[in-house]
Amino acid sequence: MADETRRGRGTNDEDHPAGLDPYTEFHDFDLPAWVGSTSFQKLPHVTDGEALRAHRPDVAIVGAPFDEASSHRPGSRFGPRAIRAATYHAGSVNSLQLGIQPFEWIDVVDAGDAPVVPVNVDRAHAVIRRKVLEVAQAGAIPIVLGGDHSITFPSASAVAEAVAPRRLGIVHFDAHADTANSTWGVLNSHGTPMRRLIESGAVAGANFVQVGLRGYWPPPETLEWMRHNGLRTHFMTEIEERGAEAVIADAIAEALDGPELIYLSVDIDVVDPGMAPGTGTPEPGGMLSRELLRAIRQVVGAVELVGMDVVEVSPPYDVSEITAAVAHRCVMEAISALAAKRRDAGLPARPSGRWAT
Repeated sequence: MADETRRGRGTNDEDHPAGLDPYTEFHDFDLPAWVGSTSFQKLPHVTDGEALRAHRPDVAIVGAPFDEASSHRPGSRFGPRAIRAATYHAGSVNSLQLGIQPFEWIDVVDAGDAPVVPVNVDRAHAVIRRKVLEVAQAGAIPIVLGGDHSITFPSASAVAEAVAPRRLGIVHFDAHADTANSTWGVLNSHGTPMRRLIESGAVAGANFVQVGLRGYWPPPETLEWMRHNGLRTHFMTEIEERGAEAVIADAIAEALDGPELIYLSVDIDVVDPGMAPGTGTPEPGGMLSRELLRAIRQVVGAVELVGMDVVEVSPPYDVSEITAAVAHRCVMEAISALAAKRRDAGLPARPSGRWAT
């Protein structure tokens, strides 16, 4: 369990520790979400590669605040900050869905943002790849906060390099396939990352599974490329007919047909825009937010997760911060599922925040 002397005893009035200096009686981790640290869930910042390798956290949050590859509504460069801020919780939270306090079981840190600058796609992708590779080579699972969906190409490529020679499969939640060859002649846009991943050899097409596709894109020639390269697709109509849980079970089996390891990519526009309006390319008719959160628990609970991203949160269009809240919960569901797996395997707890001062 967490060190109650160091971190205080909680955030409820009945737990108020009597007789302590009111200036120091609560650790920053236990202060209200809107006070103190701006890291994800007020977790420790461990941004240096050497420090990450020395401490070997289980999970490290990485920001990829880049949207220069967007084709429609920009603004997802502000997504990582919005996702980090989208919580009312503080301290050692408790997952009612999984019956676990995740930060008491796995060590999670915030590794900060990749040092991107605007207007330079190639440089941004290079520094995102380096940042994610640094985290993955330190033994942590990188959970990357986007940013537009182009960041999946450098992020998943870095994870594939870190886990080689073990093979990587990808489960991709999205309204759109993101398998275009180019966007107005640009090869690295938010509509092309999945084709780049497959063409680069980072992941095989047959181990790439997409869930939630709908709407009016891609065109027939892109669908033919997907079929030719063996991609597995599950349209929203299938989820409507069979139910999300059955579809996700098939997606897991398909992604693990050969590979041992899974990278999970979540474009928040897989959720219906009534529940997640702040995206770059909203597409009506999507998943319910509860379906997506359950699906993430289902995937992470069944596979060996080695990387994840949550992308396309665009705060300028995010009414009442709804989209950022859904994205934040996507991350929390993955973290909680990882913690439950550690507990259920009988492994010792590794509480988060033990390096904080």
